[in-house]
Amino acid sequence: MILDLHSHSVVSDDGRAKVRNYCQWIRKKELPIDGFVLTEHRQFDDASDYSGLAREFDLTILKASEVETEYGHVLVFGVTPALVGAFDFTDIALPLARVLEQSERHGAVAVPCHPGRTRVGMCAHVETRGIPDGVRIVEVYNGGSRGSEDEAAQALATAQGYQGIGGSDAHIVSHIGRCATRFPAPVGTEGALVEALRAGEFEAMSWKSKN
Repeated sequence: MILDLHSHSVVSDDGRAKVRNYCQWIRKKELPIDGFVLTEHRQFDDASDYSGLAREFDLTILKASEVETEYGHVLVFGVTPALVGAFDFTDIALPLARVLEQSERHGAVAVPCHPGRTRVGMCAHVETRGIPDGVRIVEVYNGGSRGSEDEAAQALATAQGYQGIGGSDAHIVSHIGRCATRFPAPVGTEGALVEALRAGEFEAMSWKSKN
């Protein structure tokens, strides 16, 4: 199963895509993905129900979050009400150690995203802050990366022994599916996604030059 693990809808303050339009684009362009994860900025969108769209377009639509730490932005998969209460998702300077610790405690997985990006990526901070403890996975393919940002992310992953995921980081419809992650078995729920990430059997993929 192939999922785009990083996308934003109009629920995010800078998102310009409606979820229905993502679904329509995936089917119109026959993109090779089976679904996507909505990682809205600084929040967990528990209110929106996309189950009808998932059935209509035969796609998996899951939810996660993108939070901001002193090491850059971090995707959090497997968000629960207890985790929402464990730290302030709206804080733009969360301690990465706390995000990692609380995610682990509450059955979630925290993944630094676009680590090669200036200011908001992990690579920009490791020289002054050191390598953080507890990171196991980073995003090595990001659909919005420019220049050598993905290469920097991949070099970090190789040097530290991290596994890598892929996500489009789409904010507009035509960017969905530029990067994704392949899993060996179906992933239909947020819980199943967490289990698959913890199992470590996945592969980052990129179609940026084709999409």
